[in-house]
Amino acid sequence: MESVPSYKMPDLERVLAFDFVRATEAAALNVIRWVGKGEKEKADAAACDAIRGMFDLMDICAEVVIGEGLKDEAPGIFKGEKLGRWIPGSPRFDIAVDPIDGTTNVSKGLPGSLAVIAAAVPEQDSEHALKDLPSYYAMKLAYGPQVKNYVETSGIESFRLDTPVEELLPIVARALRKRLSDLVVCVMDRPRHAQLIAEIRKLGCSLRLIEHGDITAAMAPSLPDGDIDLYIGIGGAPEAVLAAAGIRCLGGEIQVRMWPKDEKEKQKLIEQGYGDELDTIFYAKDLAKGSSIIFSATAISDAPGLPGVRIRGNHAVTHSVLMRSRTQTVRYIRTHHNLQLKTIRLRSSQAEHTLANDVGTEEEAYQ
Repeated sequence: MESVPSYKMPDLERVLAFDFVRATEAAALNVIRWVGKGEKEKADAAACDAIRGMFDLMDICAEVVIGEGLKDEAPGIFKGEKLGRWIPGSPRFDIAVDPIDGTTNVSKGLPGSLAVIAAAVPEQDSEHALKDLPSYYAMKLAYGPQVKNYVETSGIESFRLDTPVEELLPIVARALRKRLSDLVVCVMDRPRHAQLIAEIRKLGCSLRLIEHGDITAAMAPSLPDGDIDLYIGIGGAPEAVLAAAGIRCLGGEIQVRMWPKDEKEKQKLIEQGYGDELDTIFYAKDLAKGSSIIFSATAISDAPGLPGVRIRGNHAVTHSVLMRSRTQTVRYIRTHHNLQLKTIRLRSSQAEHTLANDVGTEEEAYQ
């Protein structure tokens, strides 16, 4: 009897990765009409509607383990929500999502806003591939592959989140073979960082202060063409996990510790059973586990390395980044969308939605 050649199933992760970027693209396109309108809740709702709509077309079993909406009481995609078609046998994913990282930026028409999704395949017998940090905020220290390899091969145990910056930054400088004065450190411009900022400046390093959106800021030191050497400071805890997923795809590292904003939150976390974890420093592999991680982000307004949505005549142009941890492949995707033909599926209508009337075109502007 003639043997039948075995058929090897394709790497579904490679195919599905582009559906994730379609979801962030759809969110960015559906939000663009709200940029600068002072309506961050409506912008967030538009992003969520488009992301849910795209997932309604995907043959996956996805559970949101890190959503948004709790911190600022905005409309959101929430923890425990099921996304995808959930057809038996479909691949399973844990999802972390920030429909708009930088909602305030969108409402004010400022740069630095993105739609972000991270997806990870749970390992066998594990609970979740993405860890949900229950605090609102977290302290973060993020650095690139060169610093990570230097610290590990040199056996430097003092390079930790709780190490004073006057000890941390010289190590970073040696790892990158730079002078201290040439280092670029990114910090969120917040009153809580006043002392940290003063200490960094005292050492002679350059500062890049940001107002909002620290997912890409934490990832920046790991990007191949990034111009940030270190990210440090306190920001959103869900954003720390999204950044960790991206950093896993880039080969860098992030250290994270929960940061209760006051005694009331601290006591609540203790009562919920997280007391033993309050002093724990989590690394990227603790927050984003396994070898199958996908990270997708599309800029709404201009973000580091990613121009925002542009309207060119009857076309919209989006810029996205798509990464996989398995191969540490980083793709920058520039997409032209014909607004006369382009549709996105919205959960609210359960139908395809034409963008031309929402976005408008240069031709319409002169009529």
